[in-house]
Amino acid sequence: MITSQSSFPDFTLYHGDCMELLKTIPDNSVNAIFADPPYFLSNGGISCQSGKQVCVDKGDWDKGGTPEHIYNFNKQWLSLCRSKLTDDGTIWISGTHHNIHVVMRCLQELGYKILNTITWQKTDPPPNLSCRYFNFSTELIIWARKSEKRPHKFNYEVMKQLNGDKQMTDVWRIPAVGRWEKNCGKHPTQKTLRLLYRIILASTDKGDTILDPFAGSSTTGIAANLLGRKFIGIEQDAQFVALSQRRREEIDDPETAARLLKKMRENSQEQTVLINHARTSDVQLVLRTGICYMRAGDSKGSLLVKQGFENMAFVLIHTNGDNAHLFKVAKKGFQIWTAEQLQQMGFSAEHAPYYAVVRFDPNKEVPFDKLPKLKKGRQTNVADIQPISEFIGIK
Repeated sequence: MITSQSSFPDFTLYHGDCMELLKTIPDNSVNAIFADPPYFLSNGGISCQSGKQVCVDKGDWDKGGTPEHIYNFNKQWLSLCRSKLTDDGTIWISGTHHNIHVVMRCLQELGYKILNTITWQKTDPPPNLSCRYFNFSTELIIWARKSEKRPHKFNYEVMKQLNGDKQMTDVWRIPAVGRWEKNCGKHPTQKTLRLLYRIILASTDKGDTILDPFAGSSTTGIAANLLGRKFIGIEQDAQFVALSQRRREEIDDPETAARLLKKMRENSQEQTVLINHARTSDVQLVLRTGICYMRAGDSKGSLLVKQGFENMAFVLIHTNGDNAHLFKVAKKGFQIWTAEQLQQMGFSAEHAPYYAVVRFDPNKEVPFDKLPKLKKGRQTNVADIQPISEFIGIK
C-alpha cells in the first residue's frame, strides 16, 4: 500500500486496488462516500470531443464484462463501503444506463435505503455523431443511506437557500467539466467540481470525512478540501495518483484556492445578491423606503449586467463596507427612473440622468451568518452581484 499526499493531513490518497484497500479503512469512520465506478463503456464506441470524432475507450478498467461479472464487481465494492459509513452517513454513485440499474439492485440487496436518484442534466453535452439516438445529455446519481431505519444527514436548509428559498429538486442543470479544472492535466471521466460542491454541501459538515474508492484525478478530494472537509481516496492508476497530487498542491496556493472555489460555486440556478453601497446621506431613506438605486449605464459605480443578474433575489445594503443589511427583493427586475424622480423622494441622485431602481421589503430583513469582503473607501463595492451561498451559514 502506497500513501500519497502525506504532507496534507486533510488529503489521503491510496494507490492500489480498492477491493483490497477498502478493507484497511476503519469501520464507521466515513461520513459520506462519492463513487464514480466504471460504466463499462470502453468497447470501441465513438463520441465527439472538441468537434472531432474520438474513441470512447478509457482504459482496461472500463471494458465491459459479462452481466454476472459487472454485478459481482458492484456488489463487492458496495458491500465493503457500507461498513465504512457512520450510522448517519450516505453514499452517492454516478452512472448511466450501462451500470446504474445494476448498482441500484446491489444497494437494495445490501440493505441500503435509496433516498433519491438525481438527474444531472449537462448544459453543454457533445453531439451524438451517429444520429441514431437522442443526444446523451444526462447522468444519474443515486443517493442512498446506510440503512433503512437510521436517519441520515441532509442539510436541507442549505439546499433550499441555494435554490432561492425553494426546495431543491432532483434535476440538476450543471455544465460538464471545464477547462479551468484541467490546469494540471485531465482524467477521461473527470467530474466537475460544481457537481461535487452541491453533493458535499448537501450531505456533510465542515470537518467531516469523505471517501472516494475510484478517485481518478481526485475531484472529490479537491472539492472536499476547498470546503473544509477531509478526504480519503483510492486510485489504482499511478498517472492519476500523480495528477491528483498536482491538483492538491495547486490549491495550497491561497489565490488559486479562492479562484477555484469561486468558479466551483457558480451555478446558473442559484439565487444571487445585489451588493449596493448606500451613501451616508441616503442610507436611512433607503432602509425606510425599500428603494436602492444604481447609475444606469457603464460609468463608474453603475450596475453592470453580468452572469447572475437574472437570478437576483436579494439586496445587501451597506455604507462604505459597514452596517450591512440583507433583504429579499420585492419583485424580480428593476425600473429605470430619472434623477429628478429620485431627488423628489429625497435621494442624492446627482451623477447621472438615469438610474436602475430595485425595490425590497424593508420590513423583512434576512438574517445571514457571514459577510463577503467589501472593499472600502474609494473602491467600495457598488452594484456587485454575488451568489447567496456567500452569505448563508454553510457548515
